[in-house]
Amino acid sequence: MPFVLLALVASVPCLPLCAGLISTRWANLHSSHMRRIASFLMTAAFLLAIASTCVLIWNGPIDAAVFQSDFLVPISVGVYFDSLSAIMLLLVSFIGCIITRFSQRYLEGEATQGRFLRWICFTLGSVLLLVVSRNLLMFTGAWMMTSFGLHQLLTHYSGRAAAILAARKKFVISRLGDIMLVIALVLTYRVFGTLEFSELFASAKAMGESTASAPSWSETMVSIIATLFVIGAMTKSAQFPFHTWLPDTLETPTPVSALMHAGIINAGGFLVIRLSPLVSLSQTAMIFLSLVGAFTALLGVVVMMTQTSVKRSLAYSTMAQMGFMMLQCGLGAFSAALLHIVAHSLYKAHTFLSSGSVLEIAVANRFKSDPISHRRSMFTLIASGALAFALLAGVGFFARLWATESSGVGPGAWVLGMVLAIAATQLIWQSFMTGHWQVGLRGVVAAAMVMSAYFAAFLLMDRLLASSVSHSAVAFSTLSMSVVSLVAIGFCLILGLQIAITEYSDRPFMRRLYVHASNGFYFDITVQRIVKNFFATR
Repeated sequence: MPFVLLALVASVPCLPLCAGLISTRWANLHSSHMRRIASFLMTAAFLLAIASTCVLIWNGPIDAAVFQSDFLVPISVGVYFDSLSAIMLLLVSFIGCIITRFSQRYLEGEATQGRFLRWICFTLGSVLLLVVSRNLLMFTGAWMMTSFGLHQLLTHYSGRAAAILAARKKFVISRLGDIMLVIALVLTYRVFGTLEFSELFASAKAMGESTASAPSWSETMVSIIATLFVIGAMTKSAQFPFHTWLPDTLETPTPVSALMHAGIINAGGFLVIRLSPLVSLSQTAMIFLSLVGAFTALLGVVVMMTQTSVKRSLAYSTMAQMGFMMLQCGLGAFSAALLHIVAHSLYKAHTFLSSGSVLEIAVANRFKSDPISHRRSMFTLIASGALAFALLAGVGFFARLWATESSGVGPGAWVLGMVLAIAATQLIWQSFMTGHWQVGLRGVVAAAMVMSAYFAAFLLMDRLLASSVSHSAVAFSTLSMSVVSLVAIGFCLILGLQIAITEYSDRPFMRRLYVHASNGFYFDITVQRIVKNFFATR
C-alpha cells in the first residue's frame, strides 16, 4: 500500500515531464497530436493531484524514497508530501491545466505551437517536482529545471530582439540564484549532516529549542545558510534588485505570463515557506527578508501606477504582491504568505489570460462620478480610515476567538493588519468619492466582507499548515522593531502618494515623479548594460 501511495504522488510531476521526451520536430509537425497529448497530461496530473490530496487526508503525510544511495553523501529520490505540498500541487496543476487549454487556442495555426506546448508541460512538471521533492538536492535540481523550461518559453519567438534580451537577463539572474542555492545546500550538509527535509526540520527544531547551549559558530552558519536561501528566493520571485527581468518577459506569448503564477514567480516564496523551520532560526535573515520584501512592494506599487501598458502594469503589480508576500514571511506569517500565494496566483493568472478584454471590461464597469471638493475629499478620507480600522478591530476580535495559540506573528501582526486597513480605507474612500452614498455603502460592505473572508481563510490555512511550517514566535529586538516601524511608515506614504496623484496630479513635482517612475527609476537600464556586456564577452 505505501508503494501505491508513493507512485500516485510521484506520477503527478512525472506525467507532464514526459513531454520533454518528445522531439521539437515531431511536436511541430504533429501539432494536433501534441495538443491532445498536452491536454491529457495536464488533465491527468490535475486529477491525480486531487486523488493525492484525498490520500493525504485519509492516510496522513507521505515521506518515502524510491531510490537511495550512499555514494559520497547519502542521497535519495522520493516524495515529501504534506499539507503544504498538497495545496501547491493542486494550485499548480489546476492553473497549468487551464493554461495548456488556453495555449491551444491562443497559438492556433502557428507552426511552432507543438514546441510551445511541449515546453509548457515540461516547465509545469518541473514545478510540480519541486513541490513534492523529498530533499534539498531534488529541490535544487527541480529549481534549475524550472529555469531551463522557462528559458525555452522566453525564447519562443527567437526573432524578437527584446524577447532574447529578456531571456538573457533572466538567465543571468537565475544562475545567480542557482549559485546561492548550491552554496547553501553544501553548507546545510556540513552543519546538519543531512539534506532530507524531515531530518533537517527535526534538527532545526532541536536547535531552536536549545539556542542557549548551541555554539556560536553554528548560529553564525545557520544565519549564513538562511540568508543564502533568502537571496536565492529573491532571484526567483523578482525581488529588488533582481526584479528587472519580470516586466521584460511580456515579449513572450500571454500564456507564459500566466504560467509565471503557476509556481514559477511563487517558487521563491515556496522555498522560504518550505524551509521556514530553518530560515526562522536566523533573525538576520528574517529582518533582511522583511526589508527587501517591503521595499519591493512599495517600489512595485509606485511604478505600477505609471504604466500605460496593461501587461506591464500587471507585471509590476505581481512584483509588488510578491514583495508583500516576502514581507509576510519575514514577519513569520508563513500561513498568511501561502494564502497570499494561492489567492494572487488564481487572480493574476486569470487577469493575464483576460488582459485582451481589459478595455471592454473597463467600459462595462464605468460609472459617472460627481465632482467633490478638496475639503470634502480629505474629510471623506479621514472618515474612511476610521471606519476601516474599526472594521479591522471588530473582525479581528471575532477571528481571534477562533484562532489557535500558534496563530499570529507576534509584534509584526499589527503591521499586516495596518496594511489590510489601508487597503480597506482606499476601497471605502474611492467608493464615497463617486458622490453616490449608495456606492459608498457598498464599499463599506465590500470592505467588511473582504476582511471577514481574509481572516476566515487565514485561520483555515493556519490549521492546514499546523505541522508543515514554522509557528514559532519571531523574537523582535530593537532593530527589528525599528524595521517594522519603517515598513509601516512606508505603506502609509504609499497611501498618501495615491491620494496625491488624485488631488495634485498637475503639480510639477508629481509630473517629475511620474517620468522617473514610469521608467522604473532606471534600474532596468543598468541591468541591461551588464547583461549585454556579459554576453558580448562570451
